[in-house]
Amino acid sequence: MSRWKLALLILVLVVAGLIGWRLWQSHAATTGPGTGRAGRGEGADAPVPVTVMPVEQKDVPVYLTSLGTVQALNTVTINAQVSGQIQSINFKEGQEVKAGDVIAQIDPRTFQAALDQAVAKQKQDAAQLSASTSTLRRYEDLIKQHFVAAQDLENQRQTVAQQQALVAADAAAVASAKVQLGYTRIVAPIDGIAGIRQVDVGNLVTANATTGFVVLTQVHPINVIFTLPEQNLEQVRSGQVESPLAVTALDRTDSHVIAEGTLKVIDNQIDTTTGTFKLKSEFTNEKNALWPGQFVNVRVQTKTVKGGVVVPATSVQRGPDGSYVYALQADNTVAMKPVTLLGDAGDNGTLVGGGVAVGDRVVTEGQFRLKPGSKVQALAPGEAPPATSAEELAKLKQQDKTQPQRRGGGGKRGG
Repeated sequence: MSRWKLALLILVLVVAGLIGWRLWQSHAATTGPGTGRAGRGEGADAPVPVTVMPVEQKDVPVYLTSLGTVQALNTVTINAQVSGQIQSINFKEGQEVKAGDVIAQIDPRTFQAALDQAVAKQKQDAAQLSASTSTLRRYEDLIKQHFVAAQDLENQRQTVAQQQALVAADAAAVASAKVQLGYTRIVAPIDGIAGIRQVDVGNLVTANATTGFVVLTQVHPINVIFTLPEQNLEQVRSGQVESPLAVTALDRTDSHVIAEGTLKVIDNQIDTTTGTFKLKSEFTNEKNALWPGQFVNVRVQTKTVKGGVVVPATSVQRGPDGSYVYALQADNTVAMKPVTLLGDAGDNGTLVGGGVAVGDRVVTEGQFRLKPGSKVQALAPGEAPPATSAEELAKLKQQDKTQPQRRGGGGKRGG
């Protein structure tokens, strides 16, 4: 073997020996007596500070929630029923109007003239009927004396009957002309709020046009339409038997109650496409808090659970096997207890069925550091853990000073 190959082999062996020695020294330092493992073990025995709160018992209302759309009780598009020129508009956009208020006026002169013509025609035909009736009475007297032929009498009777029908037709024409004249006064059919008008004074309008000149919406009371899954149908129907269910409309963040109302209608069929059924609720809406077309969160109270078991919502954890809470034991350790969630109990509480009992204390903060059997330091809400004493701080500092020496000693023993 050449010299340089021998030197290279020796160098590799030396490097390998140094690496092995360093690894052995590091292992001895971490496993020798008085090393960091003992320190870590000592830290693991320290109790974990956590916040605990008691499990309560109270009457809990059960709610179903959904997204709803506000709908006006009635919506009417105002159209002209006769054609003509708008003479006046008697409302302001956004104004509340009452049923019967005249909101616009169409030029009535043409329709007034038509009414006058119908009245005149009625009077003319009535005069002719009066004359024919008088002639008929004379014929009836003369027929007894054989001064009038029977055929003439019969003809006169038919003339009177025709003129009576003509007068009746004239009366109908007069009534129709009055109706047409009345249509020139456009009257609000409902109480409501006027929207943005589509025509101005002086414009010509056409009878029954496709687009009206204003829309009235009735908002007192007002409806909210929403849907629920079909599995909730029986729950809603059973709750609606004794009295209408209470319905609450909230803003989109569920932080503010907008209005309180009642459930009015459960739709008579389930939508097979979505598997939901439709409901209609009604609100007095005295302060106009709800507006047509608005989206709101809807909460329906279907029943009240008497004496329900309630845990703080922040105590509930989710795991692969379902929901659970950490319950404080008598020896200041915690146990994992599975719970069944039955619904929101309000005030940051959750209604549960089994798993915990009234009076148990459950962990609401600090769960991420826990496991079953962990020793804890129970704190009240808002309470801070006590500060480390001066003696404990000094002890920790002393351990930090002596730990490198122990590691060095372990290295010498390894040598």
